[in-house]
Amino acid sequence: MNSSSISQNEKKLGYSFRNTSAGILFGIGVAAFMDESIFHQLLHWHHFYDKSTTNAGLVSDGFFHAFSWFSTVAALFLVADLRRRNAFWPIKWWGAVLIGAGGFQLYDGTIQHKLMQIHQIRYVEDLLPYDLVWNGSAVLMIMAGSIILYKTQRRKSISGGRKS
Repeated sequence: MNSSSISQNEKKLGYSFRNTSAGILFGIGVAAFMDESIFHQLLHWHHFYDKSTTNAGLVSDGFFHAFSWFSTVAALFLVADLRRRNAFWPIKWWGAVLIGAGGFQLYDGTIQHKLMQIHQIRYVEDLLPYDLVWNGSAVLMIMAGSIILYKTQRRKSISGGRKS
């Protein structure tokens, strides 16, 4: 290994937190965007806030959609900065994306659906199958992302990213 690759590895290690943060933010944004697009707009299963009128639900969906895009765009600015610095660590980033998406989905399924009861996944008599799939897939994403991040902590050599 030459001194150039050692300095690249050190650089990526120095930006480890930023790679993780960008991935988590992107994961949150993408999960929120998919939730909004699929369940709110295409399937019409619920709105972000269902405890009021349909108009209030549509307005809340608009704010939710804006949040998802803000999160996604902010994450991509961080990725662009990491790439400019030659410090982008794709494997670590993808692990963090899974944690961000799964974390958002688990928060939505437990806090917003059950604790706050601002909406449900779908308004049907038996919610259990929907809740199990929703929260179970969230846990699987978090577990997969955690395994990926754990493996990046154990590596002596960092792979991925742009070649200089």
